[in-house]
Amino acid sequence: MKKIFALILALVMALSLVACGGGDTKTETQEPANTEANEPTETGTGDVEIAVVLKTLASEYWGYVKAGCDAAAADLGVKVTVVGPGAESEIEQQVAMIEQQLASCDAIVVAPNDAGAAAAALQAAIDAGTPVLSVDTNVGIAGQTSFVGTSNVDAAYEGGIWAIDQVGTDAKAVVIYGQEGDNTSNMRREGYEKACSEKGVEVLSALSGQNTTDGATKTMEDLLNAYPDQIDIVLCHNDDTAIGAMNACKSAGVTDITIVGFDGNASAVDLILAGELVKATVAQQPYEMGYQAVEAALKAINGESVDEVINAPVQVVTAENGQAYLDNLASMKG
Repeated sequence: MKKIFALILALVMALSLVACGGGDTKTETQEPANTEANEPTETGTGDVEIAVVLKTLASEYWGYVKAGCDAAAADLGVKVTVVGPGAESEIEQQVAMIEQQLASCDAIVVAPNDAGAAAAALQAAIDAGTPVLSVDTNVGIAGQTSFVGTSNVDAAYEGGIWAIDQVGTDAKAVVIYGQEGDNTSNMRREGYEKACSEKGVEVLSALSGQNTTDGATKTMEDLLNAYPDQIDIVLCHNDDTAIGAMNACKSAGVTDITIVGFDGNASAVDLILAGELVKATVAQQPYEMGYQAVEAALKAINGESVDEVINAPVQVVTAENGQAYLDNLASMKG
């Protein structure tokens, strides 16, 4: 099947060049921002090849997903290649990685930075009989084998409810969501806003933090200027965003505020245990998601039944349970 798909992909690329017209075509390859982080990791000794294309490898969270993939590869005796672009904003680079991996794999697992951008290449793979699975963020295309991940709406809702229970229903909140148009960002924003609506908490504003610490710092600065002495709760797309919001608050001398992150990164939990402004993080199970995605991909290759949705649980990590959570993370990484 790998050879058949490679031939189909080559034919499609050749036809696309013809359709673009005559003349010389020059292709430039963009180097990843972090070359060490973007080197593929191959594990296992079997003949089966599973490709995993993550949103990036240059973050703690995706490192845990990769660790789960590696552990599954070792346990199951299959070859797994894990790659990802230098940043979640590198949509075209990720699509190129998907196309490259499809030429040689028996199944592919993808965490799309932009589901629409990834869909064309992945649909061609499905049509050629290659199992396609999503992890963390759902591609949601026809014929997809499975989605392994968390309900981002429900998870963010839990984080919002926790914050409101701590601060009170007379609080006012802001939401710093992720990249514009990203489905995961939209769902997390929906969950946060659902919690506020049910509890009667006013959402003063919702703005993008671009998925980065620096981007969220600038966004939080703008929010503090727009709503001085009014913001009680900051609900963030991920832990990098929460840290950016914290940095802006500390620079502005703001101390009476509750910031909630998302992802359960150790760096955020350390801040929580240290009594910083980040008070909680909604923790997914990235290691388990990576493991389950590889496991499900192997089942699909072998013609076994695979659930269309494989749910991973979440928990709200706070000062009360943070150390136990960190101990569990340490055991996952070995």
